[in-house]
Amino acid sequence: MTATGTDVQLPPGTDWQLPPRPSNRLRTALIIGAVAAFTIATCLPAIGGVQLDFGALISHWDNGSGLLLQLFQPDFAFLPRTVQPMLETLQMALVGAVAAALLSVPLTLWAAAPTNPNGLSRRILRAIVNVIRAVPDLVYATILVAMVGVGALPGLLTLFLFDLGIIVKLVSEAIDSADHPYIEAGRAAGGTQTQINRVTVLPQVWPLFANQWLYTLELNVRISAILGIVGAGGIGRLLDERRAFYAYDDVSVIVLEILVVVVLIEVASNLLRRRLV
Repeated sequence: MTATGTDVQLPPGTDWQLPPRPSNRLRTALIIGAVAAFTIATCLPAIGGVQLDFGALISHWDNGSGLLLQLFQPDFAFLPRTVQPMLETLQMALVGAVAAALLSVPLTLWAAAPTNPNGLSRRILRAIVNVIRAVPDLVYATILVAMVGVGALPGLLTLFLFDLGIIVKLVSEAIDSADHPYIEAGRAAGGTQTQINRVTVLPQVWPLFANQWLYTLELNVRISAILGIVGAGGIGRLLDERRAFYAYDDVSVIVLEILVVVVLIEVASNLLRRRLV
């Protein structure tokens, strides 16, 4: 037998065979090695660029150990003072999430291609949503505190903008990637786009809306603890106040309270998701 395209003569009774392919183990090892080399090559310059000083963990251990000791000794007598700020945080989280959910329903339908054939308005709305999502929540809170003053209102408005960007972005992308055979059928039947969206699209995406709303509600409680640093009200403001006085035993109580509230909200959210999905 003669190899095709060459003048090489093979001995009688032999077949032309390609070299064996690398084994799966060798291929996996090569991939892991390449990823490790790339990670090291990119991370080492980054570590040098930010000038990480791990020795500071040892040189400042005395201060750190005292702080940790206070954190592990929470003063639960301080707990009654946290009730009102925590209620304010929950109210901010709930109102901000509800307001964002109500406005996100029409905005999501306008931002998705299957539910809005007008490409110009869709691109403009998506650009606005991307700008809303690009601005950090602390920047919103800082600007709003300067505009309307310290308190719950700037925190509520910040959470509203934060939730609106998340819900519109995620749900509109889900609508874009899903199949909607009933939309074409509705158009063929002569229905308007509003009628088609109301009858065919909304019933399918309600569970997704609810899922994203519950997710943003969980995030709001966590974020509100950070917004208090700039005076945006809620439990975060009390947390920053006690931290400024180095009362870390009180800070520990607040952190534990936030943890318990977030876990309870997550448990309730999971129960609701099982009923909705």
